[in-house]
Amino acid sequence: MPEPTGSPSTVPRSARPTLSRQIRDGLLRRIVAGELGEGDRLIETKIAAEFGTSQAPVREALRQLEGLGLIEGQPRHGSRVLPFAEQTIREAYILRAALEETATRLAMLAGTLPFDRLGEAVEEMYRRARDNDVPGIGLASARFHRHVVQAGGNGLLTRAWEALQIEARTAIALMVTRPELERVADEHRELLDVMRAGDVETACRHARDHQWAYADTPHDPYGTPRTPPPA
Repeated sequence: MPEPTGSPSTVPRSARPTLSRQIRDGLLRRIVAGELGEGDRLIETKIAAEFGTSQAPVREALRQLEGLGLIEGQPRHGSRVLPFAEQTIREAYILRAALEETATRLAMLAGTLPFDRLGEAVEEMYRRARDNDVPGIGLASARFHRHVVQAGGNGLLTRAWEALQIEARTAIALMVTRPELERVADEHRELLDVMRAGDVETACRHARDHQWAYADTPHDPYGTPRTPPPA
């Protein structure tokens, strides 16, 4: 597949990680890699000194990690790391699959999908894949799906989707599964092509399957057992 062209200078400002997000993702990597284990304490002042910042972005990063169920705040004692549970990732992707399938249906029936913005997000994923930029491709992926969800025009659905902390969970999934980055971009290009074709049922199925693939369940959305990898 020919790679889309584009200058990194055209990347929307929202695609660049904020300081709190950089801190959050840095701590995420350590938790997923086991460098920070169960019971380890996270002290705001120490983290702020390490990242050369004030405590405000550190506090926001810790708040997000607590929302993901990865740490637990303790009054006057900072935060401590909880056991890393991949099950929470699986559960989030199953819920996300249902939300995005519904959003895709609503947006396609209303004719509100912003195809230009979706295409720009896909192009950004290819650029990030060429640079081997895992955080960058995660942000571009989240932006792609946010466009679809918002195009559905259902505020309650959008709030439920945002409550999953999509950027953070995408970062976790990429760290855990370590997929081929160009393939991630290809998957979004395929999803966009299906949406452009205009078949609502096919697009909804593709949107659901796209997320369910990351749920790592013993079966697919249709009940068919997954083939275990060779020993």
